[in-house]
Parts: sequence; structure tokens; C-alpha cells
Amino acid sequence: MSGAGAREAVFPTRQVLGQMKSKLKGAQIGHDLLKRKSEALTKRFREITRRIDEAKRKMGRVMQIAAFSLAEVTYAVGGDIGYQIQESAKNARFRVRTKQENVSGVFLPAFESFQTEGNNDFQLTGLGKGGQQVQRCRETYSRAVETLVELASLQTAFVILDEVIKVVNRRVNAIEHVIIPRTENTIKYINSELDELDREEFYRLKKVSGKKERDAAVAEKARLAAKKAAAEREVEDDIETKDMLGDQDNEDVIF
Repeated sequence: MSGAGAREAVFPTRQVLGQMKSKLKGAQIGHDLLKRKSEALTKRFREITRRIDEAKRKMGRVMQIAAFSLAEVTYAVGGDIGYQIQESAKNARFRVRTKQENVSGVFLPAFESFQTEGNNDFQLTGLGKGGQQVQRCRETYSRAVETLVELASLQTAFVILDEVIKVVNRRVNAIEHVIIPRTENTIKYINSELDELDREEFYRLKKVSGKKERDAAVAEKARLAAKKAAAEREVEDDIETKDMLGDQDNEDVIF
């Protein structure tokens, strides 16, 4: 979808031009904000990706050590220790709580592991033999569970950020390549139409002014002609008045 050459179907008026300019300004501000948000989320996404890689490497090492520790316990105890642990464990001491972290308006869940205070259900495990290996295996698997919780938290944040970044980038591209060009084309169209109307108005006013000048010239010419005709009539009236008296044919009498 592209905004090249496209424009909105609007009536070219100055009011609509103001609305389009306000819309363009809002689109530009929104584009800048979303761009900065995308950059912040991308930066956090890269950081989480690096931490996930480190957590996976750590998880591999911890699980390897835990597997060897479990093998030592099995060798030391000489039987299935899983049954003893299931019989000894009454309440879970290792628990997980959740919290939220705000990253540029995106809430990312974070898991945090902790151990509750209480009686040690494993205090008698390995009492007969292998107690040291059992304790070491327990601590190793505790670290493994902590690493697993950290990895789960990072993976959850990774998935959420991935989806949010895709949505934000789509919005940024839509504003940059569709909304802003289409609004700019609409503003250009309205300006061109208003300029054309101004030229038509100027031409109309010029024609009206020319017609008024021609009408004024014709009226002035008619006024002068009427004035001249009136002057000629006055001269003719004076001549006729003199002829009626007959003074022009009489000679002066000298006494």
C-alpha cells in the first residue's frame, strides 16, 4: 500500500486546508513518537536477546553439573532417591512471583524466584549415607531452577516485544509511506485549487474593473457631448434672440 499520488476526497476550501495542515502536523508528531518508541523497544529487544543467549549457555552448564551431581547421589545412596524426596517434601519452598516492567508503554512480565522460610523437609534425606552429595545436588538443582525461571522470564519478554515491535513498525511505515504522503498530496491539491480560484477571481475583478472604466469613459464622453450640445443650443438661442429684435440691421443715428 502506497500513498504516492493518492489524496483524500475533500472539497478545496481554506477551512479544509487548515484541517489538513493540522492533520499533517499530528501525523508527523505521531511518527516521531512511534519512531522513538520503536528504537527504544528494539534496543531492549537486543539486550534481551543477548541475555537469553547467556542464560541458555548458563543453563547448559548448570544442567550438566546437576546431571553429574545426580549421578553422584545415585552412586552414593545406592538406590532410587526420588522416592525418599517425594516422601520428605511436604510444602514447596521454591516459589515464583511475577511483576511488571514498563518499557515505553509496554508492560513486560518478569518472573522472580525465591525460597520461603520454613522447616527443611530434606534435613533427614541422606542421613544414612550420601548426605553431602545430596546437599550438593539440591543446591545445584536450585541454581538450575533459578536459571530456568530467568530464562522463562526473558523468553516471555522476547515474544511480547517481538509482537509489539512488529505492530509499531507497521504503524510507523503506514504513517511514513501512506498517511503523510496522502495528506501532503491533499494539501498540494487544495493549494493548487485555491490558487486557481484566486487567479480566476483576479481575472474577473480585472474584467469588471475594465468594464467599469469603459462604462465611465462612455458616460464621460456622453456627458461632454451633452454639454457641447447644450452650449451649441445656447449659442443658437442667443442668435435667434438678436434676430427677433432686429438690432443688427439698424444704423446708429447721429444728431
